[in-house]
Amino acid sequence: MSEEQNVSPFNAVPPVVVALAVFILGIECVFYLGSEGFVGGPTAVGWRLATFQQYAFSSEIFFWMAETGRWTPEHLLRFVSYLFLHGNFIHAAFAAVMVLALGNMVGEVFSGFATLVVFVVPGIVGALVYAFVWPSSVTLIGAYPGVYGFIGAFSFLLWVRLRSTGDNQMRAFALIGGLMFIQLVFGLLFGGTGDWIADVAGFATGFGLSFFLVPGGWARIREMIRRG
Repeated sequence: MSEEQNVSPFNAVPPVVVALAVFILGIECVFYLGSEGFVGGPTAVGWRLATFQQYAFSSEIFFWMAETGRWTPEHLLRFVSYLFLHGNFIHAAFAAVMVLALGNMVGEVFSGFATLVVFVVPGIVGALVYAFVWPSSVTLIGAYPGVYGFIGAFSFLLWVRLRSTGDNQMRAFALIGGLMFIQLVFGLLFGGTGDWIADVAGFATGFGLSFFLVPGGWARIREMIRRG
């Protein structure tokens, strides 16, 4: 058997992307094993809810911090920790798959650190926008604002490629357009929450960050301004 046949397909995925997916699934596996009684004893059934109460993003807690000026580390952590919490195994598994697929495409061009930034910063901005636009008592969970940050970065790369070939650059936004349409349909059929606001904010942030994080970003920006 040749050396190429022995290479794992995961070797091509950037380590930071694999780490994000493993962290998401690892937390979910702990919740699942606890709920089924395999670990943790009787109290493990409530692990998910207890973790949500401590680490999910809460608009109410954010505004409390803003009003009191008490920016405590344990509550600031919620801006990032909520990205790794999910409602059930399917919710987490789908998020992990999207992180691997989209993160891999972004990581082919971006550095490992830049790839992590494109996941985490859109998650933070998404939570902030969610708090201001949808001030609800419903906490925010799920990796999707970060995933949409990856979609924003991928759309940026496609946008640049289409610009270089003279094609219609609006085609770069076909993916986000399709996803938003699906979310709209599901929201109308089954009712929805404001988490889509965080997703849109994550997309916009990921797209904007890419101007600076893509290799040669500053030079590319100057060149685009010069060309008009």
